[in-house]
Amino acid sequence: MTAPLTPPPPPHEPSPHTAWPPSPGGYAGVATAPHDVAYGQDGPGMKTELREAAVITVAVALAGALLGLLWVWLAPKVPLVGDLVDDNWVVYFKDTEGEQAIGVDGTFTLLALACGAVSAAAVFLWRRRGGVPLVIALAVGGFLGSLLAWRLGVWLGPESDVIAHAQSAGKGVTFSAPLKLGAKGALLAWSFAAALVHLGLTALFGPRDPDPYQAQLGVPKDGYGAPMG
Repeated sequence: MTAPLTPPPPPHEPSPHTAWPPSPGGYAGVATAPHDVAYGQDGPGMKTELREAAVITVAVALAGALLGLLWVWLAPKVPLVGDLVDDNWVVYFKDTEGEQAIGVDGTFTLLALACGAVSAAAVFLWRRRGGVPLVIALAVGGFLGSLLAWRLGVWLGPESDVIAHAQSAGKGVTFSAPLKLGAKGALLAWSFAAALVHLGLTALFGPRDPDPYQAQLGVPKDGYGAPMG
């Protein structure tokens, strides 16, 4: 006898109506892609970041008033003396070898660096994350705050008209020179310190990018992206 020439049955193919087994992400028929694991953890959104950056810029710029007051209070005084020569008033330095003028610039620079570090730390403690808008806001706000501090210090400091000041003080009487910022590069000290400190704090204590493979396996993470347990 001969066996019937019946072809073997075809391999079983899944029906379009057959449900796929659940994926590690918990959804049937949908494979979890590594880049989808961290969805929603990239930040609050560009509009929110820009809004926060605008608030930070204004707040840091207004803080320049404090820098101006500290500069007027802590900056060394440059002594001047007025004299009357041929019925004309002349003003000269009482101490020609003094370093008070350099101290005025140095005081402004050190205070600006301190304000930059404090403002960067305050912003980081407020947001607990980095971001280009925050760094730009700190840099721009620091520069505007330095400009405000400079002009406020000149306005609140000794009289800028040294001839009139010498006339009111009298011949041979010592009086203080007006505040003058000779090194204009000091206006960038706040911005430099704020950006550097904020980037450093973000690198040390900021949130870490989650590992997509560990997240896919369901490994729990803490708020900084480190595995728990």
